[in-house]
Amino acid sequence: VQLQASGGGLVQPGGSLRLSCAVSGIIDSISIMDWYRQAPGKQRELVASLTSGGRLTYADSAKGRFTFSGDNAKNTMYLQMHSLKPEDTAVYYCHGDLISMGTRHLLWGRGTQVTVSS
Repeated sequence: VQLQASGGGLVQPGGSLRLSCAVSGIIDSISIMDWYRQAPGKQRELVASLTSGGRLTYADSAKGRFTFSGDNAKNTMYLQMHSLKPEDTAVYYCHGDLISMGTRHLLWGRGTQVTVSS
């Protein structure tokens, strides 16, 4: 079981990007899925979180600009980002707390670079 993130790139300020995180493998259940980011020289920070119960939370920096969604049929989650700012530049990681074949896994996807620059 693994997570694979994609969709990063270079975008101008004010632009949009959609990140994807595909969950592969046999999944029994997912407790929580998150997006984190880490900017150069800074600690990794939580951007958005979605629990199995449907509770969705965003960091203050993401509220109103980012939307976290999921497609259960595709086992994929998305982070739609609008009105991007240079301070959004970071490596973005997806993270999951899930059960696969009876075993709990805390997984990190390989990061995807988002660069916001003119």
